Amino acid sequence: MRYGTGLHGCATTTEAVRRAAQNSQESLRALAKRYGINQKTVAKWKQRETVADRSTGPKEAKSTVLSIEEEAIIVAFRRQTLLPLDDCLYALQPTIPHLTRSSLHRCLQRHGISRLPEVEGGKPSKKKFKAYPIGYFHIDIAGLQTAEGKLYLYVAIDRTSKFAFVQLVKKTGRTSASAFLEALIAAVI
Repeated sequence: MRYGTGLHGCATTTEAVRRAAQNSQESLRALAKRYGINQKTVAKWKQRETVADRSTGPKEAKSTVLSIEEEAIIVAFRRQTLLPLDDCLYALQPTIPHLTRSSLHRCLQRHGISRLPEVEGGKPSKKKFKAYPIGYFHIDIAGLQTAEGKLYLYVAIDRTSKFAFVQLVKKTGRTSASAFLEALIAAVI
């Protein structure tokens, strides 16, 4: 944006020029010549009802790398574990192999969870988990609502080593829980 003009860096017209072009009965060619702009620019502003610039970016932010399901996995994992960015990355890469640090960070920003929540009263006081030996896993399940329906995310975290294992399933029950535990054991051993 140019300092003091209210225009973005490539703008060739001001609001006053746009308004004058919209209210004028002259031809596109005459207006383009008068203001030193392209005829297509004059035609564009004549068609619009306002003289304000519009964003040229996408209307809704979405990933070009991650699917809706993968974003749902990332969001649920972050909310369940509250792990830092790099720990989330290392835990989710086996499930989402093409996940990069930047795509993970952009996803967390889109969903408003890129920063871990702060505890009231200035500096966050770190909550200590009960000390367990390495290899003791905290296991949780989270339901995810996507456009295709409901999915379930199994999460296992070793709080001592910060090793995390995740798996997404369509149905939850004894069979899927058993398969998750077997996959966890295979990943650890």
